[in-house]
Amino acid sequence: MRGVRFLEHTSDIYAEAYGADLREAFEEAGKTIYVILVQDSESVRPVEVKKVESSGYDDHSLLYDWLERLLLLFEIERFVGCEVRVLELSRGESYRVVGEVVGEKFDPARHRPGIHIKSPTYWLMEVVEKEDGAYVRFVLDI
Repeated sequence: MRGVRFLEHTSDIYAEAYGADLREAFEEAGKTIYVILVQDSESVRPVEVKKVESSGYDDHSLLYDWLERLLLLFEIERFVGCEVRVLELSRGESYRVVGEVVGEKFDPARHRPGIHIKSPTYWLMEVVEKEDGAYVRFVLDI
């Protein structure tokens, strides 16, 4: 059981990404970035793989850095993902995520632009692990 649901917010995008564990929740959070940036995200083809690494000093800074690096991949390289994989997630002495984004370069002839994301924020951010799964909540400034 994994996915994302959008929560009510007055002016920005508030999302809850969830999965069986924190790794899956981070993957779903990453996919959310690309679903928002490209209206027809199902049109994105798995042509290329990009490695993404992020780090932080606690759970919140790790989630923020993960989302920001995925957004920067789009902003700088114009790369849009159809799949996001978390290969390694470590917390404790060091907070780190190593992952991959599978996708292709944004092509305005094939992809319809979605909503422009300025940045992730710390506002209302949550990182929660339970016995029956995990979820992350975050706000994206649009």
